[in-house]
Amino acid sequence: MTTTDISPTVATTPAPHSIDSSTSGAGYLTTARTTSRRTVLKFFRTPQLLMMGTVQGALFLFMFRYVFGGAINTRGAISYVDFLVPGFIVTVILWTGMSGAAGVAEDSATGVYDRLRSLPIPRSAVMLGRAMADATLITWGLLTTSVLGFALGFRTHGSIAAVVGAFALTIVAGFAFTWVFIYIGLTSGNAQAAQGMSMLVIPFSFISSANVPVRSMPGWMQPFAANQPVSVIINAVRSLMQGGTTAVGIDHTTGYWIVLSLIWCAVIMLVFGTLTTLRFGRTK
Repeated sequence: MTTTDISPTVATTPAPHSIDSSTSGAGYLTTARTTSRRTVLKFFRTPQLLMMGTVQGALFLFMFRYVFGGAINTRGAISYVDFLVPGFIVTVILWTGMSGAAGVAEDSATGVYDRLRSLPIPRSAVMLGRAMADATLITWGLLTTSVLGFALGFRTHGSIAAVVGAFALTIVAGFAFTWVFIYIGLTSGNAQAAQGMSMLVIPFSFISSANVPVRSMPGWMQPFAANQPVSVIINAVRSLMQGGTTAVGIDHTTGYWIVLSLIWCAVIMLVFGTLTTLRFGRTK
């Protein structure tokens, strides 16, 4: 007589850790690239963002060139338009970056960032992607402002390599300042509040060497105007574009201003990049 083994067969199921290992989420660079692409596509779907920056830059540049330019004496070897445009190109960073703060606040208020926090992706990479996208928008503003400047009579007197270096330095500075506006967007309640809070950065544009020589300002204002980061970057960009510090009427060497600009950019990115990452990591 034969016997049949009828013991129940125990079904095996994969261990929980084996499932988690296959859904570990996107990597750092993939996350940054994807979120950056999303934001850039949003820019193109909202052409007002591109057009308003261009129109605003044209209006301000036209006013300073033809309304105020005749009353301003640069006391240097270059004309006022050659003095003005490099500084104006740098301040475009601030004017264009304001829209980034409002965009971040909007994404935060509508729950976009809450959904991203729930995904298994590096949170700091999300903010890096946003900074990359905003830097792209700033680069567009720099290009359009430069074209307008040349149309209004601006000319460079430095070498081609120096001019290219000036634009590269401006883009680096733009990327650094995007972290300031991203942090403002995260800490404000909504897009309108973010727009208003961004205006607190604008005095750095006017109390600087962008539109007039610092030595024409009151004595008590000159130390701040001469040493704040926007003026330092403007001095470097202007010196590169116009053939040296002697031509633009400032002290030190071009190399000095370039190194100091890069130090300021590194400090801004370190401080506000850290604050932004910590703030984004908080759950509401």
